[in-house]
Amino acid sequence: MTYSLRSILFIFCSFQLLTAQTSEMKRPNFLKPGDTIAIVAPSGVIKNNAHIYEGATLAKTWGLNVIIGEHVFDKFHHYASSDKNRLADLQEALDNPSIKAIWCARGGYGAIRIIDDLDFSKFQETPKWIIGYSDITVFHSHLHNLGIETLHAMMPVNIEFPKEKRIESENTLRQALFGVLNSYSIPSSSYNIPGKNKGPLIGGNLTLLENLIGSNSSMDTSGKIIFFEEIGEHKYHIDRLLQGLKRNGYFDHCKGIIVGGMSHLKKNIPDYGIAIEELILDALPNKNIPIIFDFPAGHDPENKALYLGREIEVIVNHSNSSIKFLN
Repeated sequence: MTYSLRSILFIFCSFQLLTAQTSEMKRPNFLKPGDTIAIVAPSGVIKNNAHIYEGATLAKTWGLNVIIGEHVFDKFHHYASSDKNRLADLQEALDNPSIKAIWCARGGYGAIRIIDDLDFSKFQETPKWIIGYSDITVFHSHLHNLGIETLHAMMPVNIEFPKEKRIESENTLRQALFGVLNSYSIPSSSYNIPGKNKGPLIGGNLTLLENLIGSNSSMDTSGKIIFFEEIGEHKYHIDRLLQGLKRNGYFDHCKGIIVGGMSHLKKNIPDYGIAIEELILDALPNKNIPIIFDFPAGHDPENKALYLGREIEVIVNHSNSSIKFLN
């Protein structure tokens, strides 16, 4: 029996993913003043170039040097640039040893078109923080399977929000990058399910988590705490996504759920009839785990940074809920 080079590479990569999922997560080095970060645009088109420059200025106030990818300001239909160019910018940032973190300019759509052509071999040897949310969930999930922590946090495009509304997003991103982010405590929603548990934090945008099912970027959720958020969908579509994940056993053996922003939901006609929290609880098969609603992370101005892949402790009671990043 003979195998093509493509088949051999697929088997090798699948073995790497399986091995990584069963080993300890690698943590990129925290940043220090004088380090260099790269801003790249692996997904949607940049609508306002000024936001990217303002994001670079923000990072410089933290003592960081900033490189902006060659093709960030290209405009190619729905995308920041062609697949080839977006891939090239991200690959350069992954491989360049002088770059210590990669800050994705925005989400939108496009990451899934390039994920399978990226070479993570050098990156795995010396991992660096990948920062972003929304469409960047593709990278968060894929890199979790490679055994590397990532950072779910604001992006330069979020400079569009008023300063006073995004200040927590900026502060928690800086704290996370410099290694001083330890915990959060927020008021509890009346829909929360009290409890206490520990597990690695995984997740991201709900649409992407469901879209990745069946691919080598889909995560094993057993023993983990799942975070998800969404924007601009009808309630029936949120239910569709949750039911798709449920049918694939996504929630069967997890240790907790953190629901972030369910932002700018579209009005159902006819009216859906129940609150979004009730819809989510109805779709979750296991309600004997701690469940947090209204955690401020997602597409809203306040988007608290989260270490994905990090072991956390979740404590939920009727008055407040806390997340503590461990080890």
